[in-house]
Amino acid sequence: QEWKNTFATWDPQDFCNISKVVLPTDTYWSPPIFILERVNGQNSNLDYMAVMHNGSFDSTQAFQVTLTCSLMILKFPFDTQTCNSSIASFLHPAVTDLVMKTRRTPAEMMKDSQSYFLTDGEWKFTNLSIIEYIEELGDGEFSVVTYVISMERQPTLYILNLILPARALYLLDMAVLFGPSSLEDKANFQIAIVLGSSMLAVILNNILPTSSNKPPVIGTH
Repeated sequence: QEWKNTFATWDPQDFCNISKVVLPTDTYWSPPIFILERVNGQNSNLDYMAVMHNGSFDSTQAFQVTLTCSLMILKFPFDTQTCNSSIASFLHPAVTDLVMKTRRTPAEMMKDSQSYFLTDGEWKFTNLSIIEYIEELGDGEFSVVTYVISMERQPTLYILNLILPARALYLLDMAVLFGPSSLEDKANFQIAIVLGSSMLAVILNNILPTSSNKPPVIGTH
């Protein structure tokens, strides 16, 4: 965060050319902000901020949070999810007290975010956009900044462990059904195929999240 306090200025020449000091966060007022989609999280212990001689304040804090997100898994495991992270301050009206603006462009923030994101994980970070708007709440208007994050699922693991075994079972089912085997052998093979399909259904049920309104196509077939 960056903001200015005109009452916290000084001339560096009067203080041994000191133009910057680092103070605890509770020394001066700082904008109280909230993450609207936050469920729980943990704040960092870096409760310090930098104060410049011209009254500029710079406070950087790391947060580890869990956010709510509506998932659309109709195309699982070839799906792309979009989640929002909205930052607001409902204690200070936007018209008179506090207006929040981003100091960097979405392209710059996306470049930095990709350097922090785990590239070998399940998700691939694809896009980041920023929306700044005024939210009306009751009799007041408040400033809100929303980060729209898009991530694409990496389907390789699910193809190897779910889709290919399912296709193999279906091909085996067709081969046994139209093969020259006896009726007793066909029945035994069908029982084995049903057990294998049930196991894959259990694996799919454990993988899929329960927060989606529509089941995936792979789950209905």
